[in-house]
Parts: sequence; C-alpha cells; structure tokens
Amino acid sequence: MKNYIKAARLRTLPLSVSGIIVGSALGYEFAYLNNPNCIKGYFWLTPIFWLAILTTIGFQVLSNFANDYGDGVKGTDAEREGEQRMVASGAISPKQMKTAMIVTTILTLIVALLLIYVSFGKDNFLYSLLFFGLGIASIAAAIKYTVGKSAYGYSGFGDVFVFIFFGLLAVVGTYFLYTKRLNFTIFLPAFSVGLLSTAVLNLNNMRDRKNDAKAGKNTLVVKIGSEFAKYYHYYLIIASFLFAMLYVVIHFHSPQQFLFVLAYIPLIKHIIFVSKNKNEALLDGELKKVALSTFLFSILFGLGNVL
Repeated sequence: MKNYIKAARLRTLPLSVSGIIVGSALGYEFAYLNNPNCIKGYFWLTPIFWLAILTTIGFQVLSNFANDYGDGVKGTDAEREGEQRMVASGAISPKQMKTAMIVTTILTLIVALLLIYVSFGKDNFLYSLLFFGLGIASIAAAIKYTVGKSAYGYSGFGDVFVFIFFGLLAVVGTYFLYTKRLNFTIFLPAFSVGLLSTAVLNLNNMRDRKNDAKAGKNTLVVKIGSEFAKYYHYYLIIASFLFAMLYVVIHFHSPQQFLFVLAYIPLIKHIIFVSKNKNEALLDGELKKVALSTFLFSILFGLGNVL
C-alpha cells in the first residue's frame, strides 16, 4: 500500500484541484446571485464541489499511475532525477500497476456519474451525456500521456493537454456544473490556472531534459532547448497573472479581489531562481513551490471574488 501511495504522488493533488476551486467559487457566486437560498461564499459546502474534487483527484491519481507505468516499461525512468518511480524500481510490477489503473478508472467513473446526476438530474440528458463524454476523454488523456506507441507526452503535446484539462475543462466545466451556462469571461481565470499548471509540467520537463532526450521522450523542452524553455516558463507565469488581473478588472466590486496577487510573490522569487540556475537537477525543489503557489492562487482568487 505504501508503494501505491508513492505512485499516486500525493504532492500533485493540490495542483489538480486548483481549477475546481476557481470554477466552484465563480459558479457558486452566480448561483448565489440568482438564488437567495444560497449562503454567500460557502461554495465548499456544496455536494458539487466535493464530488468534483473527488473526480479530479481520481483522474490525477490515474494519470500518475499511468505515467509511472508508461515511463517505467519504456525505460524512461531508469536514470531520472527526483523521486523514485515504482514500476521502474521494481516495487510495483507492470501487471500490478495495470490493475491499479483499472480499479482507479472504475471508482473515478462512479464518482463522476454521481457528480453528473447531482448537477443535472434527469432533466438535462444532453448535458449529462456531454459531461460523461468529457469524463471518458479525461480518462483517455490521463492514460495516453505516456502509455502506448502514440503517447502524446513523447511528442511534445503534453503542455497542450495540461492546459486544456487542468485549466479550461477544470474551471469552465465546474462553472457550468453550477450555472448550466457559459460566461465567456470565465475563460480568463481558466487560462490562468491552465498556464500555471503548464508551468509545473514545463519545470518538470526542464529538470528531466537530458534524461528524456536520451530515452526518446521528445517533450517541448527537448524540442526547443533549455534556454528557450526558460523564456517560455516566464511567459506562462506572467501571462497567467495578466489574465487573472483582466478578469478582476472586468468584474471588479471590492479590493479583496486582488488577494490573488499574494500568490505571485513566491512565483517572482521562483522566476529569479530559474533565470540564474545552471543545474537542471536543482529545479526539482522548485516544483513544489509552483504547484503550491497555483493552489494558493486558486484559494485567494476564489475567496476574493465571492466573499
């Protein structure tokens, strides 16, 4: 059990739920404005919030299991930097990891179906069908990142999928679960969460650049090189700030909406560290800083806009 917990990589879970927090906060704010029975600001007391959190955690754990399995059987993790992987080390066999992936998929689908039912009930069949399809797509994306001959993580498309699923789908999708409609400005904070999540992946790929290149894992960092990867990294973080700021300016109603700025203080220090760093292995310690800053951003941005 200890090995499976390690393979689940619990430190990645706060990042995975960041989009759910932002989408829930803004979606619940809309619900509050249109339903006087809602308690202002208390989006974390809703069943949609917790079911969405559990569903996303399931997708993330599945992705981590699949990543451990895919890189393990391909030999990519044989000389990797950072924490040890379970399949590559032999602590969990490929067959056992496959079983863990199947069990995780089934459990996550059950929670996802419950989330869809709670949100849409029996009267919105098309919406239910759409979100079930998005759930299947999320499972496929989680597995195909490193598993199979056409794994998109090995051809440089990991950044695109992280941006879509961690940012757009997490924020906009959760918002829709509450509101049953789209407000196009909701895409602005979705861009912010997606860009910060992509920055975490980029940092991970910067750390593993040499090993990935040897193993034939052509991440975007391998393709553009370490120097351009740094500039790309700066863009991801700065652009995320600008999109969040634009949303607040459009929907401004109180100074507390700017609370999210505090989350960028450690990110500024992080950018300075990356700009000066010459040893890619040292970037491992920065992963937690960016991931937790994204989680902090989601909490401050969500609370700042609803309280």
